Amino acid sequence: MTNVKQLYPVFKQSSGVCIDTRKITKGCLFFALKGSNFNGNLFAKNAMEQGALKAVVDDATVAVNDDYILVDDVLATLQELATFHRMALGIPVLAITGSNGKTTTKELVKAVLGKKYRTFATAGNLNNHIGVPLTLLSLNEDTEMAVVEMGANHPGEIAFLCRIAQPNAGLITNVGKAHLEGFGSFEGVKKTKGELYRFIEDRNGVLFVNKCNAHLMGMLNRGAQLFLYGDDEECKVKLEKLNPTPNLSFAASVGKQQLNINTQLIGAYNLENALAALAVGSYFGVEVEDIAQGVSNYVPDNNRSQLVVSDTNKILLDAYNANPTSMLAALQNFMAIEEDNKVLILGEMKELGADSDKEHAAILDFLKKYKSVKAFLVGDSYKMLLKAEEEYSWFSNVNDLMSELEVEKPILHSFVLIKGSRSNQLEKLIGVL
Repeated sequence: MTNVKQLYPVFKQSSGVCIDTRKITKGCLFFALKGSNFNGNLFAKNAMEQGALKAVVDDATVAVNDDYILVDDVLATLQELATFHRMALGIPVLAITGSNGKTTTKELVKAVLGKKYRTFATAGNLNNHIGVPLTLLSLNEDTEMAVVEMGANHPGEIAFLCRIAQPNAGLITNVGKAHLEGFGSFEGVKKTKGELYRFIEDRNGVLFVNKCNAHLMGMLNRGAQLFLYGDDEECKVKLEKLNPTPNLSFAASVGKQQLNINTQLIGAYNLENALAALAVGSYFGVEVEDIAQGVSNYVPDNNRSQLVVSDTNKILLDAYNANPTSMLAALQNFMAIEEDNKVLILGEMKELGADSDKEHAAILDFLKKYKSVKAFLVGDSYKMLLKAEEEYSWFSNVNDLMSELEVEKPILHSFVLIKGSRSNQLEKLIGVL
């Protein structure tokens, strides 16, 4: 069997790592991962025929010659190789997790650190037990900083990802009611996300913490360096003023310098994400003007806090994901924006387990305060909770709503919020709005 030390020189000769034969590049190192519905070992020969340098397999019957590297477990080897490579490079690694805002914060931090350092960050949402190793194995000798996003939907997952990535800096954006089905409770969310704090504290690394978030402050133990941000006098990055505009605009002091920042993000709930990026940039010595420019110039994509203007409507698209915390924040922000003819399109929130009815009912209770705002609800989670007298339009799925909008055209010259869990696929509606 080949161990990681023996495999590392082969990895260094390769053009990179690949786990999908549909994406083979010449000279790559193919890892034959297995899943519940596939066995990568069966595709190893195909990977070699397409130009892979070597194929890492854990089926002895496949390893018929030197083209194949036999290991005990392909996934474990991928993870161990990632850790070995990360330690060989010896660069700072910042881990980011949280219930909401992980990806936006990661992109803002990347934009800021990129002003001074050659920075690599997690692509898309490759933030799990496979995505984190792939991120680390994408680093090269030119990389000076790495920003690694970590996601979790069950206890112990963040601790496991930390053992792979070995971060020496950490940031939890917030903790909220996400993936309750896997965590069991909000306390379960806090404990799991807090695994990042424990890892950094044990190594006396640095933690970036929102001083105004009582949950985060309460999750801290002793042992780490703290860099605080928020609106408290103790904060090294301090909010001075939040401007009431659709685009997030604010003034903040970084050390002794004050910045006025106009972002391209929609929603005051993105403020903590922006302040976190300021904090990281300040700690790592990025010039204050460059920090401001990095945050100001970042343009959101992938259905996250995007403002889309069509011929007939103005749309706030925030349909990448949703949980009770982010849904309520989006609704509060939307209602606070001064626009006429507001319309809501809300998809159901997934992975809430036994709390699903309660949390969807809470959203409906919120809507009752704004009866003049037209609302379209998508998903079975809302259906059983709706009362006959409530004037909401309900649809089983996004395709049914699309058909309604295409024929009846009930949304014209409006300001529209689209918010829901990823599985709702609400971004499809942009074409008919």
